[in-house]
Amino acid sequence: MYLCTQFVCKVKQPLNSSNMADILQTIERYRALGIDQQIDYKKFYLYSIITHSTAIEGSTVTEIENQLLFDEGITAPGRTLQEQMMNLDLKAAYEEAQKFAEQHTPYSVDMLCRLSAIVMRNTGGPYNTPLGSFSSAEGELRKLNVTAGFGGRSYLAHEKVPQALSDFCRWLNSERAALPKKDILAAYRLSFVAHYRLVTIHPWADGNGRMSRLVMNMLQFEFGLIPTKVLKEQKAEYIQALNDTRDQQDESIFPNVMLRLHNTNLQAEIDAFVASQETDAKTIGKPVGKTIGKKLGKTAGKIVELMRNNPQITIPEIAVVVQTSESNVLQHTSKLQKQGIIRRVDGRKEGYWQVLI
Repeated sequence: MYLCTQFVCKVKQPLNSSNMADILQTIERYRALGIDQQIDYKKFYLYSIITHSTAIEGSTVTEIENQLLFDEGITAPGRTLQEQMMNLDLKAAYEEAQKFAEQHTPYSVDMLCRLSAIVMRNTGGPYNTPLGSFSSAEGELRKLNVTAGFGGRSYLAHEKVPQALSDFCRWLNSERAALPKKDILAAYRLSFVAHYRLVTIHPWADGNGRMSRLVMNMLQFEFGLIPTKVLKEQKAEYIQALNDTRDQQDESIFPNVMLRLHNTNLQAEIDAFVASQETDAKTIGKPVGKTIGKKLGKTAGKIVELMRNNPQITIPEIAVVVQTSESNVLQHTSKLQKQGIIRRVDGRKEGYWQVLI
């Protein structure tokens, strides 16, 4: 049993079945539409994660302003130097975290302190306390007791932090090794629980929220998941979920809330993507399933355009998007292949669709 702060954290309830079903269906549709295969998707999605993470800490820099800051070095008028440096530092920390995730690097106190040092590089500084001196800009663990956040509640006593953080890393490495392969929900749950446990330890004098969200995303990068964003508009609900999890000593609360928020955010991105496709159809003349649909029918036309947007799309994924049965999709694809409109390249498992018109 993992000891977090002054109490033993228990999972009293499993993940909410409604949240589980919703998020799996949303992820399937998200990938079926090929949203995560768009040009610069990873870069701009990461920029969005960073913008909202710093916004929760008070930054007013927008996503567009961060894009200009990160790509062109153009600073935003009216934004303070500190909040722009906060965003630049968090970007650098995420880039380092992605390397760790790709290499499946074991978690350690040194690794976490290294990431914290990057997060706080330009906005942290030295602390001189009766218990000793340390620097948040160097990623050093706090040598003071804190009551910030969580409605003024006290966090773990500073002298217990090193051992608690070491235990956290040992627990996390064990859970990563035991995680069932391709179990999306188990991977998400682990990332959310890791977030909660790290922020509850509160190892550093500052930057704990950004670090906890970074670790959550780093685990998601490692497991090939669509990373979770906590939008600034969701801050109150997000903080309340942390509070409730701690007050009730029930680690199922935070993952359930995070799954629901993640589902909401992905669904909003799906809606925006579909709307943009419809807009393109009016201006460019390449509608999803409309132009082709005049000749082939609505369902067949949409199938062809889905394959055009995402050649790796599967029959089950097409069925989800088109909202029909897999057998119906198979009938349409068979007919489309006979008509010479599409073809399957390199077989069923490793191949892809090619649109010939």
